[in-house]
Amino acid sequence: MRAWQVRGRGEPREALELADVEPPALGPGLLRVRVAASALGLPDVFMCRGSYVLTPPLPFTPGQELSGLVTEVGEGALARVGDRVMAVSGFFLGHGGFAQEALALDDFAFPIPEAMNDLEAAAFPIPFHTAWTGLVRRAALREGETLLVLGGAGGTGSAAIQLGRVLGARVIATAGTPEKAAFCKALGADVVVDRSSADIAESVREANDGRGADVAFDPVGGEVFNQSMRCINWEGRILVIGFASGAIPELPVNLTLVKNMSVVGVYWGAYRKRDSAVLQQSWQQLLEWFADGALSPHISATYPLEETPAALTSLMERRATGKVVVTIN
Repeated sequence: MRAWQVRGRGEPREALELADVEPPALGPGLLRVRVAASALGLPDVFMCRGSYVLTPPLPFTPGQELSGLVTEVGEGALARVGDRVMAVSGFFLGHGGFAQEALALDDFAFPIPEAMNDLEAAAFPIPFHTAWTGLVRRAALREGETLLVLGGAGGTGSAAIQLGRVLGARVIATAGTPEKAAFCKALGADVVVDRSSADIAESVREANDGRGADVAFDPVGGEVFNQSMRCINWEGRILVIGFASGAIPELPVNLTLVKNMSVVGVYWGAYRKRDSAVLQQSWQQLLEWFADGALSPHISATYPLEETPAALTSLMERRATGKVVVTIN
């Protein structure tokens, strides 16, 4: 089968090599999937560089998010041959979605509804489950509260804007260019701050009658996190989603005391082992909202499998909005 493999550390164009490899061996709790589409995320770029915490040993195939057809099931798996699934791949085992066949985690594989196509399915699970885990489970975002979504034009940020609207929040998003600001506005953000030309904290307070945000959804980290600290409200919650900026901020704990605020970690994947009922709860709610038309992944670009390095480069250079997807079979 054809698969992209990381055989040395570097940027995607340098690290990836398209090769003919043997299909991966199946193990307990795993599925073999004929991949239809694989969505891209910054962790795939970080794996090429060797800086992601779950980077497997060389050589390996990256690609965390996929959709496709189950062709074989491992011991203990609940999925069946012939099921059409969206799933988290076995990327940390070295067999991710940038290939004609991949391994998928049975307990992170969900049936694809008829109304959802393969591209949407590949781009749906990680962004929307992450947004649900942060806003519903961890922050308990309430109707009428103000939600600040940092990096709103990204895959996870765009999911958070949509979910914030569904939950009845007033949504303020940040974006790095006027084009991305327009994208966030089209998704339903009430206010968008172009952080390339405006101070985030001051803009949030100005747009909210002098108040800040009740909840900040932060997949960016770095200086953007510091800005959210400056404008979070009394008893506010800052959700730590990730570090797309590449910088892990330091927390001035004295501010948490003064504002009675919470800094809350959000790692959707941890519920797989610790509380799988949370996954099922989020899955059912998200599917209902998708069926109602309230949630939908935005796919700004698609690439064939052969152009995967170019697709990752567009993501790395912050040229994409929403999700970028590689089409395979």
